[in-house]
Amino acid sequence: MKTTPDIAPQRGMLLAIIMVSYLMIVIDISIVITGLPHIQASLGFTPAGLSWVQNAYTLAFGGLLLLGARAGDILGRRRMFICGLGLFTLASLAIALAQTPGWLLSFRAVQGVGAAILAPSTLALLSTHFAEGPQRTRALALYAAAAGMGATIGLVLGGLFADLVSWRAGFFINVPIGLVLILGARRYIPETNRHAGRLDLPGALSSTLGMGALVFGIVHSADAGWGDPLTLSALGLGLVLLLVFVAVEQHARQPILPLRLLAHRERSGAYAARMLFLGGMVGFWFFSTQYLQAVLGFSALGAGLAYLPTTLSNLAAAMGVPRLAPRFGNARLLCAGLFLAILGLLWLAQATAYTPYLTGVALPMLLIGFGQGFVLAPLTVAGVSGVAHDDAGAASGLVNVAHQLGGSLGLGLLVVVFSAAHSAGSATEQLAHRIASALDASALMLALALIIAITCILPRPANANAVVAPGGAGQ
Repeated sequence: MKTTPDIAPQRGMLLAIIMVSYLMIVIDISIVITGLPHIQASLGFTPAGLSWVQNAYTLAFGGLLLLGARAGDILGRRRMFICGLGLFTLASLAIALAQTPGWLLSFRAVQGVGAAILAPSTLALLSTHFAEGPQRTRALALYAAAAGMGATIGLVLGGLFADLVSWRAGFFINVPIGLVLILGARRYIPETNRHAGRLDLPGALSSTLGMGALVFGIVHSADAGWGDPLTLSALGLGLVLLLVFVAVEQHARQPILPLRLLAHRERSGAYAARMLFLGGMVGFWFFSTQYLQAVLGFSALGAGLAYLPTTLSNLAAAMGVPRLAPRFGNARLLCAGLFLAILGLLWLAQATAYTPYLTGVALPMLLIGFGQGFVLAPLTVAGVSGVAHDDAGAASGLVNVAHQLGGSLGLGLLVVVFSAAHSAGSATEQLAHRIASALDASALMLALALIIAITCILPRPANANAVVAPGGAGQ
């Protein structure tokens, strides 16, 4: 008897392919964190230039995410899934072979483009091929779990590879995995129906280049100063391009960002709070790994394991959100999570070159992890609050865009704070002071996010009891 293509084993293979590909994207965001000191030593990055290892990826990823989602609808999600996976895999190989900072950063940006094409297709393919109900709920729960596990796996793997092999191994390993996934996708994932439409290329390019120029100007000021001609030119160009983006979106027939989404107070507050929150949290990950390795003397693997208080408490809190939200409301959980994360960052910012790990690092990391776990899912709920059916996809995409671009912009600002901080003492003591200053600025970003949450999200109790799966979109 001939079997149908919808049998359970085929759906299982489809789910496995999508899960592993998404996990690869998530891991690649965090795998470089514990390897940053090794990358800096190997290729000769400046402290400000090192931030671009993360920013080049997240700017391209966040800036082109909405265009990638639109391309999947128009050209076919299976086709774009394979294209994104192929580009991501080739870029990973080029990064692993990098000999100069410019080489690495160029292909980190290409890798971000691949992720922007690939990521929207993963979620869309799950929704298309798993029927609404228990099937889809289980698939989406596994998808959300991958987001939570990916960060921890990336931190530990990044440290393991950097210590025992090379930081390059974390990118080399993507090549065989990517090739297997491409072959599997061609065999097990059927193509989706195409929809008529247009790609908003002017909107995608003006927004991505505008944010890139803005972040470049901010980071460049750390070395050259705010009065430097290149700094001023980059900042001016960035602002002009972002104004061009707004004008393009106002007149585009099918904009990647319908501006009406920003007219809703709760949603716009959620996007702003998410950008500030991610800006502060990316600073935590970026600077704390340098503190653990360059100040406390941890190995790269030891630094990855040192993050377990954050990652485990994050996972526990995220898993508890569906149970706690009906009782306390998402808005209250959001504010409580931000408050815990602020306390954790301020506590961690007291660390010096002589602070013991357990009381000065691990305990504040617990607070930061619980805070992050309580924040992201409620922010996602607020980000899609009151959205019309036709705008649901764009609103979900905007949540992810705010997630990625907020991290890039925030890290750029924190690099300036880090570079401007000075103190007396040994080189290690000075580095500890600079990192502490950056963490204080991270806490300030979260404090601004808390103010926005209280004024724009907390006063709307009618939306406070919506519940989402652990992890939430955009993690």
